[in-house]
Amino acid sequence: MELALGLGLGLGIPIALALGAFLGYYFAMKHFKKQLKEKPPINEKQIRMLYQQMGRKPTEKQIKQIMESFKKQAK
Repeated sequence: MELALGLGLGLGIPIALALGAFLGYYFAMKHFKKQLKEKPPINEKQIRMLYQQMGRKPTEKQIKQIMESFKKQAK
């Protein structure tokens, strides 16, 4: 009886750790992607400032293209 209990606990702990690691990773990635979608790491105003620092005046089309590329990367 003691042997069966020892084997059950011996296998249960690694299985529980692996399952916990997998679920933790899954929910962390889901939360991270949701935050990237709600609050992108860069906005249109920052893109305009970057272009001005390079000495260029960006068009709206260029800004929209850059924003779309960030949105595609977040998916």
